[in-house]
Amino acid sequence: MNITGTARVDKRTKNLVKRLKPHEIAVIDHQDLDSVSAEALIGARVRAVVNAAPSISGKYPNQGPLLLCEAGIPILDGVGAGIMEKIREGDSIELFGNEVRKDGGVLATGVVLTTDLVRRKLVLARANLSHELDMFVENTLENAKREKDLLLGNLAIPPIKHELKGKHVLVVVRGADYKEDLSAIQSYIEEVRPVLIGVDGGADALREFGLSPDMIIGDMDSITDETLRCGAEIIVHAYPDGRAPGLRRVERLGLAAGVFPAPGTSEDIAFLLAYEKGAELLVAVGAHSNMIDFLEKGRRGMASTFLVRLKVGGILVDAKGVNKLYQGQPKARYVIQIMLAGLIPIVLFITLSEPMRQWSRLLLIRLKLLFGL
Repeated sequence: MNITGTARVDKRTKNLVKRLKPHEIAVIDHQDLDSVSAEALIGARVRAVVNAAPSISGKYPNQGPLLLCEAGIPILDGVGAGIMEKIREGDSIELFGNEVRKDGGVLATGVVLTTDLVRRKLVLARANLSHELDMFVENTLENAKREKDLLLGNLAIPPIKHELKGKHVLVVVRGADYKEDLSAIQSYIEEVRPVLIGVDGGADALREFGLSPDMIIGDMDSITDETLRCGAEIIVHAYPDGRAPGLRRVERLGLAAGVFPAPGTSEDIAFLLAYEKGAELLVAVGAHSNMIDFLEKGRRGMASTFLVRLKVGGILVDAKGVNKLYQGQPKARYVIQIMLAGLIPIVLFITLSEPMRQWSRLLLIRLKLLFGL
């Protein structure tokens, strides 16, 4: 590997991708690189990725590194935390073999991840899943006891401007396959026109599809200023004790917001709010629903999500994977049958219309004369 380019540096990958330009080198400190972050790096068209931490620690089979390798993006892995101090934003750096170089000097060395190497690491990580599952279940049950107010309804739901009673509500989270699933339900959105709730970066996802969120719910750490200013109603997810760090950002932009103190994730409280305000149907896109999803978010259990889904499950439809339900192409015989069916009214019109019969006879005579028949 011999790659030279401009470096962009950030310990938080989701912040870095907002600044990345095509063909730059992303310098990150992201253990167990998740698929959503990898897709964002691919979308930013990075030339290469330098990771201070192990992209696959072996704790669980995270798919991010495999996605990058399959996209042809080189990864220099595990170069050490010191690299974040040795490279400044905008520096020109060179990746030579397994070395990071700057101004001719070697800053760090790591491991070049290949597709084969990543797949071998994933096999080993899968062998550790049973241990992780055991810990995950224990943490989930332990936290569920503390967070049971989510299920019993003892939370102070903030007042909102939008009327949700009797309506369909679409909750969009920027999780795995959110683009494909949003594309798959475009006709539903156009026909039913549900209330659109973006959870943090999910609001940006809606705008990527030309849709304007009606509400934005979250801790405001992964959403652009432009989207916050789009006119949507804003609800800041606060800690149970009322602290709401995201509120300061909203207020700095001169915007008003409601505050919802609650344990759990922002997508959990989005479902709860819509449910408590009388939504007829909840449709989820990009939501986190399995152990790998939560491990990728750095959460050791899913107590709040388990409890919330117990409560709202009767009206919840998860669109995850909808795009994979049917991907077949129409068969040739169906196309021919449709074309033949379309010819029937034309033939009937020619047969039953006197002027068309006369015109058909004249055309036939001319053809006979032309070809000497």
